[in-house]
Amino acid sequence: MAKILIVDDQLGVRCLLFETFQEDQHEVEMAADGAEALQLLKTFEPDLVLMDMKMPGMNGIETLRKMRDLDHRVGVIMMTAYGDAQNMEQAKDLGILHYMGKPFDLFELRKRVKEILSST
Repeated sequence: MAKILIVDDQLGVRCLLFETFQEDQHEVEMAADGAEALQLLKTFEPDLVLMDMKMPGMNGIETLRKMRDLDHRVGVIMMTAYGDAQNMEQAKDLGILHYMGKPFDLFELRKRVKEILSST
């Protein structure tokens, strides 16, 4: 059983992913924005983060940069409906493990999460 942190400003997406990965026997926490995610990173200590790129306030890139500044090497899957090449390059430079476009295929996301968690 792994710990997964879901970071997305859309409640529906957070709830869907929360229920999906809980059913897969993972311990799951949710954050609605980057600031909340950074707090949970300290207390929850996830094995994997599923994070939206476009969020109000602190976006996914800014949140990821702060995570790395705090020396958190946790694996990150970035999710976005906006496949902006510049942001994707920044995310890759910051060490994301995978990128999922929205709307995403839930089966594909589950498969990717399973692969990542089994390789760590």
